[in-house]
Amino acid sequence: MTGILGALSDAWAEIRVHKLRVLLSLVGIAVSVAALTGVVAVSEYQRQFQAEQSDRWGGRAATLVVSISSDDGTPVDFDAFDERFTRVTERFAFSHTARIAQGIAVPVQLPDGIVDVNSRLIDPLYSEIHREQLLTGRWMRDADADALAPPVVITEALWDRIGRTPVAQHPVLTLAGSAGGTYQVVGVVPRQGLGDEELRVDILYDAYRARVDALPEGAWPQYEVWIGQDQVDEIAPVLAMDLRAGLPDGQTVSVSRSDWAAQPGAMDAQATFEMVTGGIAAVILALGALSLINIQLVAMRQRVREIGVRRAFGATSGRVFFSVFLESLVATTVAGLVGIAIVVAVLRSDWVVTSLFYGIQDVPPFPMRAAFVGLAASILVGAVAGFIPALVALRVKVIDAIRF
Repeated sequence: MTGILGALSDAWAEIRVHKLRVLLSLVGIAVSVAALTGVVAVSEYQRQFQAEQSDRWGGRAATLVVSISSDDGTPVDFDAFDERFTRVTERFAFSHTARIAQGIAVPVQLPDGIVDVNSRLIDPLYSEIHREQLLTGRWMRDADADALAPPVVITEALWDRIGRTPVAQHPVLTLAGSAGGTYQVVGVVPRQGLGDEELRVDILYDAYRARVDALPEGAWPQYEVWIGQDQVDEIAPVLAMDLRAGLPDGQTVSVSRSDWAAQPGAMDAQATFEMVTGGIAAVILALGALSLINIQLVAMRQRVREIGVRRAFGATSGRVFFSVFLESLVATTVAGLVGIAIVVAVLRSDWVVTSLFYGIQDVPPFPMRAAFVGLAASILVGAVAGFIPALVALRVKVIDAIRF
C-alpha cells in the first residue's frame, strides 16, 4: 500500500511540475470523454422521447385495446357491452380505462357555413394513456359532463377557422344535428406536422351520450386499459375470457396490445443511433489517446536523466514503472472527470433537454450509465497511454543519466 501511495504521490508531483504539457495533452481527452458521455446521455433522453412519441399513438406500455364486433356485420348493442365492460373491469380495479369512439362526423357552425367535422368521443383518462399534449388550454375532466356547455378540445386548424380566440376568453363551438348545442372550447391540440390541416373536435363521451340516445351508424367504439408491463401477460387472457363469458352468439371480443413495447424491434432505431454516435465518439477518443501516447513518449526522452538519477538513488523498477504509469492514469482520470462534470452541468438544465427534444414530458435524471461509461473510457485511455511510456522508462539505466 505504501508503494502505491508513493507512486501516486510521484505521479501527482510530475503532473504539477509539467502543468502546461499535461494540460495541452489532456484537453483533447477531456473533450473526447465529454463527447462520449454526452452521446450516451443524449441517447437515454432520445429513448425517453421516442417512447413518449410512441405512447401518443399506441398508448403507454402496456395498453390493452378491447373491441367488439359481430360475425355477420349486424349492429352491436354497444350500451350493453359498455355495462359488461364496466362490470368486468371493476373486479380488476384498473386505475386507467378509457372509451373512445371514432368514425363520427358532426356538423359545426363556422363563419363560412356549416361544415362536417371529424369527431372523437373520449373519456378524460384517454389523455393520460396517450400523453396528449395541448397547444393551449386544458384537457377535459369527468366533472365536465354536467356542464351546460360541455367542454371540447379542438385541433389547431379548427381553432384557426373560428378566429383563434384565446381559450382564456372562453370561445364556444356551435354544433348542429342530434348533438346540437353550444360547446365550450377548453383546449387546442397542436398541428402534428407541416401541412396538418385536420379539422377535428374531441367531445366528452358522457356529454355526447347525454344528448344522443345511441351512437350514430358507422361509429367504431373501443376501450383502452393501461396496466403495468409486468402484469399484462397474466391479466390480458383473463380479461378476454371474462368479457366473452355469456356473450351473445355471433359476437366476438378482441383484446390486444397497441403500445410500442409489444412490437418486436421497437427500439432498433434507437440502438442504431447510439451505436453510430458512440462509435464516432470512440474514434475521437482513440485519436486523443494516440496523441497522448505520442506526447508521453517524447516527454520520456527528456526525462531520461531524471529517471536514471532516481534509479541511482535506489528507486526500484516497479516504483519507476508505476509512477510513470499512474502519472498518465491520474491525469486522464482527472480530465475525464472534468469532461463528465461539464456534460452533467449542461444536461441537468431541463431547458437544454427540452430544447433538444421538443415536447418531452418526463425528463429523466442524468443517466449514471453515461457517467460510468465516460469515467471508464478515461481510465482505459490513461492505462493505455501510460503503459507504453512506463515500459520505456523501465529500460532506462543509471549510465543513461551520465550520457545525457
